[in-house]
Amino acid sequence: MSLGHNSHDLATDARRVRQIVSSYSKPSDGRSIAELLITLLPLAALWGAAWFTFWLGHWWATLLIAIPSAAFLVRLFMIQHDCGHGAFFSDRRANDWVGRVLGVLTLTPYDFWRRTHAIHHATSGNLDRRGIGDVDTLTVREYLGRSRWGRLQYRLYRHPLVLFGIGPAYVFILRQRLPFGLLREGWMPWLSTMLTNFAVALIIATLVWFIGIKAFVVVHLPIMLLAASAGVWLFYVQHQFEETAWANKDAWTQHELALHGSSHYDLPPLLRWFTANIGVHHVHHLCSRIPYYRLPHVLRDHPELRDVGRLTLLESLRCVRLALWDDVQHRLVSFREVRAARTRG
Repeated sequence: MSLGHNSHDLATDARRVRQIVSSYSKPSDGRSIAELLITLLPLAALWGAAWFTFWLGHWWATLLIAIPSAAFLVRLFMIQHDCGHGAFFSDRRANDWVGRVLGVLTLTPYDFWRRTHAIHHATSGNLDRRGIGDVDTLTVREYLGRSRWGRLQYRLYRHPLVLFGIGPAYVFILRQRLPFGLLREGWMPWLSTMLTNFAVALIIATLVWFIGIKAFVVVHLPIMLLAASAGVWLFYVQHQFEETAWANKDAWTQHELALHGSSHYDLPPLLRWFTANIGVHHVHHLCSRIPYYRLPHVLRDHPELRDVGRLTLLESLRCVRLALWDDVQHRLVSFREVRAARTRG
């Protein structure tokens, strides 16, 4: 069934598009198990190889192995992500328990993260409901209304070194040890984070006992840091691109903002595989129950969706400069653009 002949059709009927693509939402348990194994087993083998090269004294090789290891860890997080949406297995309990186990490996408390991520999906693109599960984004008016110190804080937060370097390390190693954002939302967020912390501590203690703390740090820390930075970059590009869409609550509609507020990050095939097709993010936000291995089928069968919010790898690099939502031009702009506009004014 065709979705229409141009992006204008899609803009006016996002709800109908969702109804059509939802037919792809049935997972294959056999395929999902295979996807899990071809991600988890190579990661374990690479981790072992990294430790072995360290044991032999070849630190440079250990650090090189961290690169593909981090790529597999990112893919493992994407499997956890699908579990959180109930999209990976047909059985809810299988999704939840696999997600919880993977959450220990990704340092991400599964039940807590699933809840904040659900809020992100339910409020994405809503200017009046920012702040949970997203990258902090101010409007131009809000930024200019801040004190000099407040503007400096925001500029530091949006600096690439912080967003993709210090920030990911802080989030995955420290911030996710407590249920920030849901501290007063009952016992489940606390149970999720504390049990995950306990399991993480147990695994670390066991590995340190057998291989030593120096080996553990040299082998695992680079893998974790690289994967965290890559994951944050992916999340950033999925919503922080120039032609994204935001709206105040009176004009906000979930399906339209899901489709047009999320990018189609059109990556090369190898990167597409390692990121588990998360770049097909506009379709994912429109129907989060579609397993990641079925997302390419949507684009194959409905090519009208390929150009909606499309970003190439090269184009995505220019998104780093974007920092503020201009509610007059209805697009993201850079600090430089705001400064130039004020000078002209």
